Amino acid sequence: MLILLPPSEGKAVGSRGAPLDLDRLSFPGLTGTRRRVLDALVAASGQADALAVLGAPKGAADRVAANTELWTAPTLRVADLYTGVLYDALDLGTLDPAAKRRATRRLVVVSALFGALHPNDRVPSYRLSMGVDLPGVGPLARAWREPLGEVLPGAAGRGVVVDLRSSTYAAAWKPTGALAERTAAVHVVRDSPGGRTAVSHMAKHSRGLVARELLASGADPHTPDELVEALGSAFAVSIDEARPGRPRRLEVVEPG
Repeated sequence: MLILLPPSEGKAVGSRGAPLDLDRLSFPGLTGTRRRVLDALVAASGQADALAVLGAPKGAADRVAANTELWTAPTLRVADLYTGVLYDALDLGTLDPAAKRRATRRLVVVSALFGALHPNDRVPSYRLSMGVDLPGVGPLARAWREPLGEVLPGAAGRGVVVDLRSSTYAAAWKPTGALAERTAAVHVVRDSPGGRTAVSHMAKHSRGLVARELLASGADPHTPDELVEALGSAFAVSIDEARPGRPRRLEVVEPG
């Protein structure tokens, strides 16, 4: 099983970690693209129009400026880097040892800067979104599409792919063929008298709970239908019909 997560805008900042070493990160097939994006981000972040180029508000000026030091900045584990609603609900630090081991293998954060990361990878805090058109690289979702397509299918193996990414990050890689048929894209909905409606911001909380349940339970579904069974004791879930070469839409009702 592969659980795909988006990153978060909020990030912790390391203070003592060793500097970035691309050769020590998971998915070495991404190293060339990582280096290209890193160099382009460092250069863009030092320009006068950096906030506009990176789509960042004035309040993020310090974080954008810190991008210029990414090659020498302290690193921290990905498990400790991302903060915010989804990662608070996932709460990796409180999982039992077996669930933490499963997390190191099954969780993949799709990152605008590093492409894909496992929880034990060490990277510096950064400011960059997948929706950015980065000078020298171009639209990041397009830049990552081919490299991610070369490494993530192998990481998925024969198991199910649980896609918890937002649409911005899902654009960077979409499973195809037989792998798409083993993929379930999770959508969070709310039941109301007028029917089901989509949940926006707080969907992140439910997605974090879904990832946590899959890690804590030890379930290892190989198909989307088995995934529904694995989640059924903790959530109200439903899934659409299978279609050749297409991911399934798995709806999770927002908990109470």
